[in-house]
Amino acid sequence: MSAVADLEWYSTLLQMQAGVVSRAQLTECGWTKSDIKSAVRRNELRRVHPRVYVTHTGPLTFEQRVWAAILYAGRSAVCGPTLAEPRKQRDADPIHVAIDQRRRVDPQPGIVLHRIVDLDKHSFPDAMPRLRLEDNLLLMAGEATDEIDVIGVIGRGIGRRGVSVGEVRMALKRFPRLRRRAWIADLLEDLALGTDSVLEHGYLTRVERAHGLPIGTRQALRRTEGGNQYRDIDYEAYGLVVELDGRVGHDSWDDQGKDADRDLDDLALVDRLTARLRWRQVYGTSCRTATRIGRILAKGGWPGAPAPCSENCELGT
Repeated sequence: MSAVADLEWYSTLLQMQAGVVSRAQLTECGWTKSDIKSAVRRNELRRVHPRVYVTHTGPLTFEQRVWAAILYAGRSAVCGPTLAEPRKQRDADPIHVAIDQRRRVDPQPGIVLHRIVDLDKHSFPDAMPRLRLEDNLLLMAGEATDEIDVIGVIGRGIGRRGVSVGEVRMALKRFPRLRRRAWIADLLEDLALGTDSVLEHGYLTRVERAHGLPIGTRQALRRTEGGNQYRDIDYEAYGLVVELDGRVGHDSWDDQGKDADRDLDDLALVDRLTARLRWRQVYGTSCRTATRIGRILAKGGWPGAPAPCSENCELGT
């Protein structure tokens, strides 16, 4: 390769990689170790990570930090919050990259490594290598600390940047060992069907049954001026309806209006209070929710009281 061609290739690399380059790429362009040391000494190159350089001495942009992490890790792909929410990343936030589980890469400050089986199956061929958005969503869900965090990850991810429930369900086939895989599959199926059975089961086992609340009537029929409607749980004897709302993303004005109409119907036609619960109340704060539901039921005449679900129950908080 001629010196002119080398220079053109070097310029193309710098333009494509936001001014970040690896030692291996410099070598391919014809640079020697002595050339690299001299460029560093003259501040024409600055070391960012081992064997990775940037062509200026000022602060790195977000794009440059991403390229530096990718070039350091070698065959890898941008992932995690770096990919999911790039606009929310701050200068101090680490860059997340995925590498194949079989590879060994030394840890480096400012880089979080995620190991994934068969990386090529999950990555997208782009100018900057990255995981497929739906695969990245499942990677983050699998690393979430608990189920409410899983719901948050999936809720924030679906519908953004064109990611659909169907695409995430298809991607799940590429994650045979995913943590909580069966539960996530059920959650995605419910979201695809527009039902809340995972949420309904969670309310039954985590809130109602676990804390000794009375068993309400499921899918109770309500006849209104607009036709037949059904309520998720009806504590008829105590004047309370519990509605479980498992929708993810932002509710439309129309959806909110319909919810308000249903709640008004219950107050006006059958004198029922409505407690509308979402994922956090069932999976994140189930003990606190049981306390609140128990108090409402007691005001309606329930003679009992919620019972602790375990030694660590947060009942009453």
